[in-house]
Amino acid sequence: MRILVTGTDRAVGKTWVACALARALREAGKQVVAIKPVETGCTGQPGKDEDGVRLARATGQSHPAHAIVRLPDPLAPLLASAPMGSEIDFDALVLKIERFAEAAEFAIIEGTGGLLAPVTWEWNMADVARTLGAGALVVARDRLGTINHTLLTLSALELAGIACIGVVLTPPEEASTERSETAGANASAIARLSGIERILAPGTAEDEGTAAAAIRPVLEWFGRVAAPA
Repeated sequence: MRILVTGTDRAVGKTWVACALARALREAGKQVVAIKPVETGCTGQPGKDEDGVRLARATGQSHPAHAIVRLPDPLAPLLASAPMGSEIDFDALVLKIERFAEAAEFAIIEGTGGLLAPVTWEWNMADVARTLGAGALVVARDRLGTINHTLLTLSALELAGIACIGVVLTPPEEASTERSETAGANASAIARLSGIERILAPGTAEDEGTAAAAIRPVLEWFGRVAAPA
């Protein structure tokens, strides 16, 4: 099974969710690989805090050990690739993902930014998921504005014909001015408005074992997902 971990925005906790999910799958005895197709804001040698490196550490895999494409500017992939003089080769990128994913029972693919973040002028992360036949796990911050952002992402998935595995709501940042009384009430509202009941608010445990346990309910969703007609 191929799983795109996508977000309603940047910095919503995609990497935390993807790493926790990878560890939960490993603990369940599954063969899993985690892949970051494109990571921006990367300079020099891959560092331990890069998303792609964290994903590799979560699975214990040797390849890929970091994001397939690393770009220095902290921008959307399309814009970050412009100073390099050429667009990302979408077909070559997908082929590399396929090669890394082919031997695994589960392939976790962490997107860059939101679902429609452009990889090239023609292709975005939704196209990556559709080309790979991946379902999408949507990650959002449990804060004011999340209902709108999540429903927009769910609508985009439906229009693209990508199955939605479910939604994971991560806590708002402690120091964020966007904390509000809606945090905690968003899950039931999203479920009622979207018709999707597979919504989890697992918290953000720093301990790896606790994080894997918190995300484990997502494993039960995999057999209940059907692609849109």
